[in-house]
Amino acid sequence: MTALDVATSDRIGVVHGLKRLWAFVRRNPALAVSLAFLLAVFLFALLSPFLPHDAYRQNVLARNAGPSLKNWLGTDELGRDVLARLAVGARVSLTVAVASTVIAVAIGVLVGTIAAYAGGFIDNVIMRFVDSMYAFPDTLFAILFAALVKGQLGGEASGLLAPLAEAYRLSGGLLGVLLTLGLTGWVTTSRLVRAQVLSLKHAEYVLACRLAGASDSFIIRKHLLPNTMPVILIAVTFVVPNAILLEAGLSFLGVGVDPPTPSWGTMIATGAQSLQSYPHLLVAPTLAIGLTLLALNVVGDALRDLLDPAVSASRGAAT
Repeated sequence: MTALDVATSDRIGVVHGLKRLWAFVRRNPALAVSLAFLLAVFLFALLSPFLPHDAYRQNVLARNAGPSLKNWLGTDELGRDVLARLAVGARVSLTVAVASTVIAVAIGVLVGTIAAYAGGFIDNVIMRFVDSMYAFPDTLFAILFAALVKGQLGGEASGLLAPLAEAYRLSGGLLGVLLTLGLTGWVTTSRLVRAQVLSLKHAEYVLACRLAGASDSFIIRKHLLPNTMPVILIAVTFVVPNAILLEAGLSFLGVGVDPPTPSWGTMIATGAQSLQSYPHLLVAPTLAIGLTLLALNVVGDALRDLLDPAVSASRGAAT
């Protein structure tokens, strides 16, 4: 087979995959609506600098104003436009979701692969550590870790922590949230990847590679990791919504993003203090988080159905 034949075959495979994905989306209206909503949120966050109002500009003469033609979602307690702050908050949430998911999934894949492939004593030690991580509630552990990071990097730091403290200050506390969510959200991914690698490492093609003299790193890189991609993608559908929700919770409790950087969590905390007098301050960020999480969960369920035919078949039989 020539290089041209290989390229043609790959192109045909990609086209077939895209057609299958498009047909799947068309059969699932809820998925199509969720994808459209997530795309709108992404564009909303991306175009936030071009909105007519500045998210940081204060106008004490227009404090707590209700929705109007000038300020579509009203203003907050300092006269700042709620819509503009909601857009910047979306950018914060998406940044946190993507960056922390990359960190968490990378750690989870590394830990799960090493534990499953090494086996024996190494596997037992790693998985007992993972089990101990499961003993702590995710939210409580994230709060404790975030408070520790904020205490170490939020003030004056010296030595090796000085560059991190400067990056923390420049990011408005976003670095602390990324470290917290990235270093605490890998546990589920590691267990999913470990289970998949355990089922793959005794496959015939892996044994054939080992008999042919292939190194462990080659087997993991060329055979095990590519075949765990469906599981990794499924793990991402768990990590992303959890990251957005935890970021909002940390910011709500005051250990997340530092003011005046807008965050959906800090906006909810502010709105909760004046719910009876100015309910628009709470409704807007709450709906933003709720609808985004709902859309992500719908996309995650659809992705699991697409990647795992057994799940789709069992749901079809149940209906």
